[in-house]
Parts: sequence; structure tokens; C-alpha cells
Amino acid sequence: MSTLTWIITASLLGGVLSLLFAAILALNARVSWLSMLVSYAIGALLGAAFLNTLPEALELSDNPAQVTIIVLLGILVFFILEKLVLWRHCHLDDCEAHDLTHAHDVPAAVIPSSSSHHAHDHGRSGIMIIVGDTFHNFVDGILIAAAFMVDVQLGIVTSIAIIAHEIPQEAGDFIILLNSGYTRRMAFLLNLLSSFATLVGGVLAYFMLHNMNFLVQPLLAIASASMIYVAMSDLIPGLHKRPEIHATVQQVALILLGIASIWITGSFFPHD
Repeated sequence: MSTLTWIITASLLGGVLSLLFAAILALNARVSWLSMLVSYAIGALLGAAFLNTLPEALELSDNPAQVTIIVLLGILVFFILEKLVLWRHCHLDDCEAHDLTHAHDVPAAVIPSSSSHHAHDHGRSGIMIIVGDTFHNFVDGILIAAAFMVDVQLGIVTSIAIIAHEIPQEAGDFIILLNSGYTRRMAFLLNLLSSFATLVGGVLAYFMLHNMNFLVQPLLAIASASMIYVAMSDLIPGLHKRPEIHATVQQVALILLGIASIWITGSFFPHD
């Protein structure tokens, strides 16, 4: 397949399929499954960052210190964006959304009604969720494109990591939309529309990077920063809420599985 075809395919998988899985899990209240998926996503994100995107960025650069500075600045930028509700990650069992909703109190398979003890906000928090997710998905598309522009293997590994963390995030967002008063159909359609921002970002980045190849290396560093930030800041803190030994063993095993899957995928697909 051509590079553009890879980017389009990965963007659609990252957007549409992650939303489908998230909706299925959310509507069937599979919170335990999502908790397991979060652990796996941590491993996939860290594996992709430290085994693929960061080493590739360092390899493309004549100044490794410049790459690490971009990673540090990227982490700071993502922190600021999260403060602006543009880079948030919300899951069914750990969903603050800046106190806009109380999605963790809402059964996943139940659509809140006007008689619910959770007062609807007339969709305001839902709109903020969609705006933030659209921006986030657009950036994901750019990072996927940058990875594929360097190497198909790198693009596939990056896409796997992004899809893995998108599923629990989309499920949490789905519940927030329901809690904001949206119907299941409207919540799904809004999330679906937002997910296409990944495709738009990927295609635009593909044509942009053809004329500005010098941006590929910093974009890989930013992709590394994104993955590290999401894993360490948004996902790992939620795991500490289950300090039991058996839960910890399960979490560590799934994190290692996520790392191993990235390593195996990288070994299976040879470099271009």
C-alpha cells in the first residue's frame, strides 16, 4: 500500500473502530474490561514511545539534546492543553472532567433522564468534550501521518498505541455525553463526527510534510511526549486506586503485554 493509504486506513481504524468498541463497552457497563484495557494501553504507549518513536527521532537528529528538549516542552504543552480541556482523558471509573459532570456515578447502560439526581447542563459539558476530542483526534492524525512518513513499521506501532488508549477514553466521553442529556444515538454521532478529525489531520499532515520534511523529526519527538504524558499523567494514577496485590499483578502483567505487543509488532514489520 502507498503511504497515504496506510495513513487513511490507520486514521479510520483509530477513530471509527475505537469509537465502536468504546460504545459497546460503555453501553454494556464493562468497566472491568476498560480497566484492563487502560493497563494494556499504558504498556502500548510507553512501548511505542521508548522503543520506536523516540529512538527514530534521535536517529533522524544530529542533536539528541534538541530532541529531548522538544519532548520536555511537549509534555509541558500537553499539561497546559489538558488544563484547557483540549487534551483530557476520561474513563468510566475515573472521570472528573473538571467537575462538569459526575459520570463515574452513572451506570454505563443507563441513559440519564430529567428525573435523575444528576442535573443536566443542557449539553454544555458535552460540547466541551466534543471540542476537546476533535482537537485531540486531529493531533493524533498528524502524529500518525508523521510516523508513516518515516517508516510503515513506525506508523503501525504508533497507530496501535493510539487506538489502544482511544478506546477507554471514548467510552468515558460517551458516558459524559449521556450524562449531559444526549441520547445514545446523538452521543454516538457526535463522537463519530469528532473521530473523523483523525483522518483530516492525517491527510493534511501527509501533504504538508511532503514539502516540509524538516518537521517530521520534531513531530516524532512530540508524538513521544504525547504518549509518555498520557501514560504517566492520565492513565497510571488511576491504577493506584486499586492497591490490592492481585490487582497490581494484573496491571503489571497487562502493561508488560502492551509493551511486548509493540515490540513484537515492530519485529514483525521490517523497516522500509
